[in-house]
Amino acid sequence: MPTQLPLDLSYRPALEREAFMVAPSNEVAVAWIDRWPDWPSQTLALHGPAGSGKTHLCQVWRQASGAIEITAEQLRRDEPPSYLGAAMACVVEDVADCLGDEPEVARRLLHLYNMMLERGGHLLLSDREAPARWVCPLADLRSRLSSVQAVALGEPDDALIEAVLVKLFADRRLAAKAEVVQFLVARIERSFVAARSVVAAIDRAALIAKRRQVTVPLASAVLQQIDAAQAAGSSKGV
Repeated sequence: MPTQLPLDLSYRPALEREAFMVAPSNEVAVAWIDRWPDWPSQTLALHGPAGSGKTHLCQVWRQASGAIEITAEQLRRDEPPSYLGAAMACVVEDVADCLGDEPEVARRLLHLYNMMLERGGHLLLSDREAPARWVCPLADLRSRLSSVQAVALGEPDDALIEAVLVKLFADRRLAAKAEVVQFLVARIERSFVAARSVVAAIDRAALIAKRRQVTVPLASAVLQQIDAAQAAGSSKGV
């Protein structure tokens, strides 16, 4: 019988403040988000590797501040007044890579920055690098970005990876005992990206098997499949 492939169903991650695990790699960033609106300036930037929790903290701050989210696509398409409205807080994520090649995006980000400054609002930026390191063609914007308070989120330790795995399984309504989580922690890369990837793969395997209980044999089989796929990809690149 052919293997029945599962539908690529989406899931809603838990992004509430209570669902965010505080650890040495992120505790400073969490403290800054929690102290809003008592920031020393109107702009704050979170930076760190992919999956380190930046977006989660941005969503936590949006809930607390009533901020609107502004994307790179909006900055490409329209001037800030068209979507900013009367907002007193906004979040801008993942625009650093397009500033150098898209001067209009840089100009509109500068416009947005100035508008929030003039109305006494707050701006939260988020990207992999601190704003002072963003490649930007506009001297005025570079000057403003270089003065932004930047807070780093680091790669997680084993304890945080364990907590993240528990959360990711819960987000996907998968039942995984402690022995499964500990099995994975000992074998996957210590990063949020790796944790998300392996839980997504386990979720797909569980859908195929028509089960929501994750076992060590199932987790082991998924890791073997991931290793085999990576090995095949490496051999193609040779």
